[in-house]
Amino acid sequence: MSDPDLAGALALAEYAQGEAAVLSDAERWPTIDREGSARLSRWRAHPDAPHWTHATGDRLTAEQVERVRRPLPIDGWLEEHLATARRTLRYRGMPAGSALEEHPTISRTDLVDDLAAFVPLDADLSRMLHGTSSGSTGAALLIPDDVEEVARGFHLLLSLAERAGATVVADGERMAVANLVFQRQAFTYVSVISSFAHRAMARLNLHPSAWPEPAARTRFLADADPQILSGHPTSLAELLDAGLDSALHPAVVFSGAMALSAPLRARLEAAFACPVIDVYGLHETRPIAARADAGPFRILDRRVHVEVLDPRRDVAVSPGEMGEIVVTAGENPLLPLVRYRTGDHGRLVTLADGTQGIADLEGRENTRFLAADGTLVPCVELTQQLQSHGAEGWSIAQDSDGEISATIVAGDQRAIRTALHVLLGQPLTVRRVARPIDLGEGKPRRYRSAVPD
Repeated sequence: MSDPDLAGALALAEYAQGEAAVLSDAERWPTIDREGSARLSRWRAHPDAPHWTHATGDRLTAEQVERVRRPLPIDGWLEEHLATARRTLRYRGMPAGSALEEHPTISRTDLVDDLAAFVPLDADLSRMLHGTSSGSTGAALLIPDDVEEVARGFHLLLSLAERAGATVVADGERMAVANLVFQRQAFTYVSVISSFAHRAMARLNLHPSAWPEPAARTRFLADADPQILSGHPTSLAELLDAGLDSALHPAVVFSGAMALSAPLRARLEAAFACPVIDVYGLHETRPIAARADAGPFRILDRRVHVEVLDPRRDVAVSPGEMGEIVVTAGENPLLPLVRYRTGDHGRLVTLADGTQGIADLEGRENTRFLAADGTLVPCVELTQQLQSHGAEGWSIAQDSDGEISATIVAGDQRAIRTALHVLLGQPLTVRRVARPIDLGEGKPRRYRSAVPD
């Protein structure tokens, strides 16, 4: 099959250029001024621009622009949130005044089966956007997003940057944000941020197929020079591996969606000489916690409540023990989640300043591997060894006979093989690949085991 035939066979309609463009620019940005319109036109028609597939705007009125610059108040939010949840079909049978612990937990499957049951009956649907969440497991989910909540997310990034010692201000024609992905097909667009002096932002696909020619990617990024770089470890690593870091001077880098290894964090900090902030959250819950170093994730000071429960029962684990992270999330008025089981695992800890944090976070799994002596080794112990020997990404699988197959990105292959053998004592193969993208597109699972736990 020829390359064009192959591309056609893999093409997906939802990523086709202009597939879902239905609003005018005036509707996308009700407050846009002449300078903002000129800025938008410039980036849309930039000679080195990638193939934009979509057009999207924040839809904020002048009144909303002022509101989204401030975080939502958190005094008494949980009681208000539970009252809002009772106005959904899912929770309308819950008695008024029911405590949080009296609500049963829910999971992604519940949302996939009947999402509408979790939307308040009196919700203002005129404020609704929609976004898709593929998840690392399970079916894709179409999520109702609130225009103000989405716009407020940018100002959360500004506050996290400021806390880490970085300053982001409207700076000439520099882009405010570039959200980076690296995949064969992706949603890409350029927009302006109404609540940030209509400065530009873009969602960019770093995959070579998204650009007119290879050098265009470097020239475009150099011209845009975004103040904030945001992406997952695979796309951020591509900046370094492709030598694009020399064209960029970010004030702050945000990583999310996948686990950021300590060695990759160190490479990013060395390349960009700025804070690198790892954000933990889901599309369903929005950001939950963040960290700017290798310590625990600090739970954000916003409408989010975290519990760590037994994976099989609605019962809290003992303080400091590993369990499933369960989140009550009140930032999105169109999806007031109560006790949502994330499928992620970690320990709830108290930080030095008295706030709560999440330690030993393992996204989407708490896999344990069967060692040759019959003991079960938690994956966090493998993470510690892999990172200490320089691995920037990995995928570790155990088959039903106990044999281990490891694929690592960077790191000392011999030392990693020795460490895994000492930990597990099982037959072992270790393969080293060049880049995180070589582990596979999307969100490759870091740990899998076919041995019953």
